[in-house]
Amino acid sequence: MSEDTLQPAPERVTELASRIDLNDPVSITRFGQEAQGRAASAADAMLGAARSDSVGEAGDSLSKLLATLRGFDVTKLDSKPGLIARLFSRAGTETAAILQRYESVRGQVEAIGDKLDTHRTRLMEDVERLERLYEATLGWFHSLADHVAAGEAVLARTDAEAIPAAERAAEDPNDALAPQRLRDLRAAREDLDRRVHDLRLTRQVAMQALPSIRLIQENDKALAGRIYSVLANTVPLWRTQLAQALALQRMREAGQAVRAATDLTNELLTANAEGLRRANIEVRTEIERGVVDLEAVQKANVALVSTIEDSLRIAQEGRERRVAATKALGEAEAEIRRALVSARAPAAPKR
Repeated sequence: MSEDTLQPAPERVTELASRIDLNDPVSITRFGQEAQGRAASAADAMLGAARSDSVGEAGDSLSKLLATLRGFDVTKLDSKPGLIARLFSRAGTETAAILQRYESVRGQVEAIGDKLDTHRTRLMEDVERLERLYEATLGWFHSLADHVAAGEAVLARTDAEAIPAAERAAEDPNDALAPQRLRDLRAAREDLDRRVHDLRLTRQVAMQALPSIRLIQENDKALAGRIYSVLANTVPLWRTQLAQALALQRMREAGQAVRAATDLTNELLTANAEGLRRANIEVRTEIERGVVDLEAVQKANVALVSTIEDSLRIAQEGRERRVAATKALGEAEAEIRRALVSARAPAAPKR
């Protein structure tokens, strides 16, 4: 019976109704128990599917993967070392650092990707199991509907035929047991009515299980599709963007090297021109100087005049000292003469 065919099958209803014997309480009690048990099994299976850790683990792994991909930032690559450092530093240092970190992140991504692929496989298996569960639950729902229809048919027939007949028989004074049979029939009818009501409740539970199974199944399919999209699109796109970022980084490093070389060339040209200017000033200054500087001549002239004046002064002082010495010598000589003249021989004694 298809999902869209909600009307009970007449042949099946007739066959189930034949199993009900109002004179046999056991047949009423057992009526629909098998169908109820199958519905309970379906409910337990659906609950087990809802409690499955596949969805939660897959969601955690997916969130972890996306966080890992977002955590690898290749935009913060710019640095500005000095001119000489940029020119002569080892090329590709930043790129090597990026690649080293990428290898670490790639390992994490691959590990999480493997877990996600496993989760996806389990989710698809869950989807298939849920599909079988849905078909089984749908069959049980129809089985319950058939039992309800069969019970209702027996109740209707009992109300229309059996009870009125038993009531008429109970009015016969010659049949002392007719009233008891009427009471037993009415009691059996009430038991069957309660049994049919229970089956209706079970059928309602089965009907509610159908959309629940579909909801879980759709969530599993959506998550499995999301995992496939991440593994097929997001991760390759991330790797492509990383490759582009590395290419741009290499271009940036090459541009920095060219700019550093240009800056160094300009600095060298400027330094050479400045050095040439200073050397030219020094050389031209020396060239334009005389053999002897005027200041040196003037200083030498002043020193020479001072030397002549000193010589003349010293000569004059020497002459004056010689005149004074001559005079002193003359006076000394005169003193000696006077001393000699004054010194006479002692007089001879008189005889």
